[in-house]
Amino acid sequence: MPTDPALTAGRSAAAPRGRGMVATSQRHAVAAGLTVLRRGGTAADAAVAMAAALAVTEPTSGGLGGDCFALYRDAATGEVTALDGSGRAPRQLSLERLAREGIRELPPFHPHTVTVPGACAGWFDLVERHGSLRMAEILAPAIALATDGFAVATITAHMWDAGARIQLSHTLHGADLLIGGRAPRAGERFRNPRMARVLESLAGEGRDAFYRGWIADAIVSAVREAGGALSLDDLDRHASTWRDAIATDFAGVRVHQCPPGGQGLVALLALRILSAVPAEQLGRPLTAERVHVTSEALRLDFCDGLAHIADPEFAAPPVDELLDPTYAAARAARIAPDRAAETVSPGQHALRAGPDTYYLTVVDGGGNACSFIQSCYMGFGTGIVPAGTGFTLQNRGHNFSLDPAHPNALAPGKRPYHTIIPALATSNDGALAASFGVMGGFMQPQGHVQVALALWHDGADPQAALDRPRARVSPHHARSQISLEEGHPAATAAELAARGHQVRVVGGLDERSSTFGRGQVIVRAQDGTLLGGSDQRGDGCVGWE
Repeated sequence: MPTDPALTAGRSAAAPRGRGMVATSQRHAVAAGLTVLRRGGTAADAAVAMAAALAVTEPTSGGLGGDCFALYRDAATGEVTALDGSGRAPRQLSLERLAREGIRELPPFHPHTVTVPGACAGWFDLVERHGSLRMAEILAPAIALATDGFAVATITAHMWDAGARIQLSHTLHGADLLIGGRAPRAGERFRNPRMARVLESLAGEGRDAFYRGWIADAIVSAVREAGGALSLDDLDRHASTWRDAIATDFAGVRVHQCPPGGQGLVALLALRILSAVPAEQLGRPLTAERVHVTSEALRLDFCDGLAHIADPEFAAPPVDELLDPTYAAARAARIAPDRAAETVSPGQHALRAGPDTYYLTVVDGGGNACSFIQSCYMGFGTGIVPAGTGFTLQNRGHNFSLDPAHPNALAPGKRPYHTIIPALATSNDGALAASFGVMGGFMQPQGHVQVALALWHDGADPQAALDRPRARVSPHHARSQISLEEGHPAATAAELAARGHQVRVVGGLDERSSTFGRGQVIVRAQDGTLLGGSDQRGDGCVGWE
């Protein structure tokens, strides 16, 4: 695929009013999105083209074996809707079955962690509601990348090598994503003709090829051979869900998230608390005051999120009650300005997540915006590759609780607690303000909060907001454990430790990328100009028409 002139000016970018913009973690995917926009596609069309290209060029983070979520703002109506493209647990899998098999805790890559892959249906549903092009046109760039090959990017090569050692070298057909038993190196060309065949089937036959055709047969055969419970009936029954977005006001904008079972609620709860905290307690960026207050708010909100977030069709979380201003003020009052709390509980079960997800954002020339995220969960997910497909199956079911009393307890046909969350912001008059996201397991709501603070509390531009060093709090420990990205002043770490936080400073691009996530931001200025940023912790960039 030829280099696009719009990709050569660095990570930050600006597009004149009325032009489109895209951003994600792979340059080939950016080029795919621009190609579709220039053919008259909408933000939805471009988002799916980019998702497909990412499935080819960054299989370390997601793909057709995983799930997706999207927020879409329709410029004509101003409406923000949320697409839940996540899959459900097999209907033959239950807590009773796990008990019969002697499983008290699911290993992270066990075949029972495979839930129905929802990404493919999500692609089609997004295009059917908001797109204008045929799927064959949308998938053409990704098919070319899979057929002709692409040069593997630097950070992707590092993640691929980790996945080769942890998953692919031990799993069914994992070698299909390796070269001579190893991961491709940075700059090395990788071809995936099996994935090309899958994408060609989707372009020609539609979603039925995936959920009822040969691809479904391959998925079920692989899971069953590995000892799992997924069936053809599970795939045939799958459907995405459109929901109303949830939102809260923060620093002059309205921030939107997908509703539970995703953890976008955690980000909104934190912004609610920070809005109730006295401004002087927030301090300046990178200070101990800022990190302390933000981390304490997130600890409280993860406590609520882990206790309540679950598939709303099984156990509806009390979203309105949690977002009530009175409740936010009460939670904010629990934050001591000079001391970390010792009594915050992370919930009744411990979820674990890796950072391997990809996020993309698109604003088209008509002002439509799509904030989109997709993942197989822990890198390559289970690492199980259905024969002849060239993609791995997710291990999203590892996020279920095995406590039968918990709202997120495993049950047949149930969706698990989901970590991947896109974000979108509108102005007071309902106009688009920004489309943004930060991937990375339980870093995601934390990244959203820190980027939102930078953009609207501090007035930073999109690239500066993404480049700013981040902090990450662990939601799984009673004591406050904070990872600080290098770039924070040494005094910040010392002052946080004095306040009772356990502090770890993280350096090196590889570890920073895996710990603090990778984000993308497109901001719409009041005059209609689009300003974009792409995280320097990733391999991507911003592109514009």
